[in-house]
Amino acid sequence: MKSNFWIALMLLMCISLLGCTTENNQTQPPKQISQENQEMVVENLVKEFGDKLKSVSLLAPADVVKESMQENYSDIVSPTLLAQWQANPQEAPGRMLSSPWPDHIDIITINKLPDDNGYEVTGEIIEITSSEEVNGGVAAKRPITLVAKEVNGRWLIDAVTLGEYGEGSSIIYQNAEYGFSFSLPESWQGYKIINEKWEGFKPGQQEGNASETGPMISIRHPQWTAQNPRQDIPILVFTLAQWNSLQRDEFHIGAAPMGPKEIGRNNNYVFALPARYNYAFPTGYEEVENILENKPLKPLE
Repeated sequence: MKSNFWIALMLLMCISLLGCTTENNQTQPPKQISQENQEMVVENLVKEFGDKLKSVSLLAPADVVKESMQENYSDIVSPTLLAQWQANPQEAPGRMLSSPWPDHIDIITINKLPDDNGYEVTGEIIEITSSEEVNGGVAAKRPITLVAKEVNGRWLIDAVTLGEYGEGSSIIYQNAEYGFSFSLPESWQGYKIINEKWEGFKPGQQEGNASETGPMISIRHPQWTAQNPRQDIPILVFTLAQWNSLQRDEFHIGAAPMGPKEIGRNNNYVFALPARYNYAFPTGYEEVENILENKPLKPLE
């Protein structure tokens, strides 16, 4: 009897242990990615797509374009959309000209579509030339709307709508060192940046060792030549302390009875135009006056 009792007890324990093991080893449902993480995935997907636009030249022969799209877009674009673009390259985003070229996509909004059907992303394709590549800024902007969906466990771009280039698009010079941007008309594409310095002198002092100095950044029209100079757009950069000192007449810049005119400031610097900067009325001075009337300088914090 005792033997049968112990056998029955051992069988009961084995069954109990087996049940526990089976319960613990049951496949758990996969964890869902949060909406915040989904948006991050979509944002990175669109940025990666924007970075690859310059690598797909739509001017190349059809077979080359098709191969280039396969190489650059196949990991980030759905097979359906990729096939559509390969059949009709004129509908695809990419490099239309040798210059300017698409540099990246600036994302404006990311919105979840109804019925968990992906995300709609609006933004702008930012195009640059060699000038903006060196000096910063934007040559042109083109609106773009993208739809990202999860396809077989991967987030891919499934639809793209390109907008028209805005009329009267401006060129943006951006100075990251001092924190400002400056809007220029399209006719200034290919502008140059001339870096000089301003000098300030104590009252009554006209020359000698300057008591204060700082940067002067001049934006120069692309048609400027030594034989036919045009009006520059000179921007004086002051620290806040220097600007306050200038307002107290503790030093002066140049011989003009009035001081520089403030056109903007951020947390660290004041930006100003020199007094009588266009006193000689060189070619283009009226255009520069019109540009300045539109308050083109925007401070960056």
